[in-house]
Amino acid sequence: MAKINYDESKIKTLSSLEHIRLRTGMYIGRLGDGSNPDDGIYVLLKEVIDNGIDEFIMGNGKQIEVQIKDNGPGKSVVKIRDFGRGIPLGKLVECVSVINTGAKYNDDVFQFSVGLNGVGTKAVNALSSHFRVVAIRNGDFAEAVFERGVLKNQRKGKCAAAMPAAARRDGTFVEFTPDDSIFENYRFNVEFVEKRIQNYTYLNAGLTLILNGKPYVSKQGLYDLLTEETGDDILYPIGYYKGPHIEFSFTHTNNYGEEYFSFVNGQYTVDGGTHLSAFKEGFLKGIQAYFKKDYKSEDIREGTTAAVAVKIKSPVFESQTKNKLGNTDIRSWVVQAVREGADDWLHRNPLAAKKLEQKIIANEKLRTELNAVKKEAREAAKKISLKIPKLKDCKYHLEDGKDGELSTIFITEGDSAAGSMVTSRDVMTQAIFALRGKIENMYGKKQAAIYKNEELYNLMTALGIENDIEGLRYARIVIATDADFDGFHIRNLLLTFFLSYFEELVTGGHIFILETPLFRVRTKKETRYCYNEKERDEAAEELGSSNEITRFKGLGEISPREFGQFIGEDMRLVPVSINTLKAVPQVLSFYMGKNTPERRDYIMKNLIEDAG
Repeated sequence: MAKINYDESKIKTLSSLEHIRLRTGMYIGRLGDGSNPDDGIYVLLKEVIDNGIDEFIMGNGKQIEVQIKDNGPGKSVVKIRDFGRGIPLGKLVECVSVINTGAKYNDDVFQFSVGLNGVGTKAVNALSSHFRVVAIRNGDFAEAVFERGVLKNQRKGKCAAAMPAAARRDGTFVEFTPDDSIFENYRFNVEFVEKRIQNYTYLNAGLTLILNGKPYVSKQGLYDLLTEETGDDILYPIGYYKGPHIEFSFTHTNNYGEEYFSFVNGQYTVDGGTHLSAFKEGFLKGIQAYFKKDYKSEDIREGTTAAVAVKIKSPVFESQTKNKLGNTDIRSWVVQAVREGADDWLHRNPLAAKKLEQKIIANEKLRTELNAVKKEAREAAKKISLKIPKLKDCKYHLEDGKDGELSTIFITEGDSAAGSMVTSRDVMTQAIFALRGKIENMYGKKQAAIYKNEELYNLMTALGIENDIEGLRYARIVIATDADFDGFHIRNLLLTFFLSYFEELVTGGHIFILETPLFRVRTKKETRYCYNEKERDEAAEELGSSNEITRFKGLGEISPREFGQFIGEDMRLVPVSINTLKAVPQVLSFYMGKNTPERRDYIMKNLIEDAG
């Protein structure tokens, strides 16, 4: 390798604008195209709405209006109007363009803000092809227009008397178009936005958010959130507590595992953190105190669905996207508040407390029985092999810290497909687990059944979840099956397995579907891979009549040389997500239950409609 001269000429100093655009991931996480709720365009949206939320928290403005106009891929226009105090007019440009500038360093002005690093709106500005902000205070306004973070125009003046009264009210208006040179061919998924908006209302009872003309509001906060998520699938009425700096709700269902929704200053912390750990500890202690029995944590938590939100000064998150809280100083007061709140609610609701105790006792019995089954499964596995059959592991796992966050395991069918993937994978971060064919339909079966199934037990061991979900070894679990009826069936069987027994893997954003091309269109000079018939036809037309079209019947037909690009940097992953927990039993019952006639009628009806 030729030596590269490393001297003073190689040292660069970037402006904040240049740094945001060059190292975008440091500020907003992943980029994406809008197909994943964690994609960057939703972070831009959140950063602006958060400012309006912070105003509401401080007692200013009870309404935020959001409008998203889809003008085609990469051309959406977002408009957000809050009715808070409005950005001080003389500092408008600095507040939206100069990093580390803002009032959120001042506890008197913003006591419980999420955005404490002075980056949020500046990143939105820098990453938008068009960004316009207007601040209104006491009948005066200031306006600034930017393109990709560069100021193009600004003005100040008096609000015209002819303007509608609502338009003259104090507050801030932001309009932006995400830069399609950074977020390629993006589109906003309205369902993702609606979910985020709904969460805002649960966390800020009394605040009205209007999305494209539709109002969202909550009167009972996290009680409403849990009601929406669980529906009628609860064992006792939802418990609820609200204090000055903490709010939580809880109940139990007959589902396996446990599910939590945790928030800090209005931010959904999908990966939890110290506040969630403290909540679990306080919940355990509160129930033990009420029943005056030393029930085990796993017996209390099995089947739990709960939501917790805290308000703290100076939150410390583990990344700019704020998915996990790191503050350790909050543990003691959160534990104490949850302990007292849970204990008090149980004293005021003795019938619910009795049903909860029945659930705990039932969990104890099931745990004892399940432990015996797990022991048998471990002994049987030892007799077969000292290694996990059909697993080609990678070097890094979740327990390895930052590098482990890149870890992925592909679950594929058969040795042929697995062979291509093993040859072309990144051995540091990508593992392969090959199924021997279709797994058993586990819908409606007891948890013990998955431990008696050799194939599923091997899969659980490979994932590290045979004992509990805390042992998960990979950040991403990718289902990679053929794009045919058998492949789709195996995909559904795997999703049924995960949703029935390890729902948290889905809600935690760990499960994905791998998209691989269906067609290859090539000439002597160029090769294109197409993921649907439309792309195939377009490629065939553009490449001319001398092209060769190949239809991949299965993953095993794609050579290792070709497969590498489909699981490399340009890998297409479709996240598996659910809108609400209460929808899971209904979906599984319909698609995987014993209602064959109903399912057949549905398929036939939709096939006819599609054909028409």
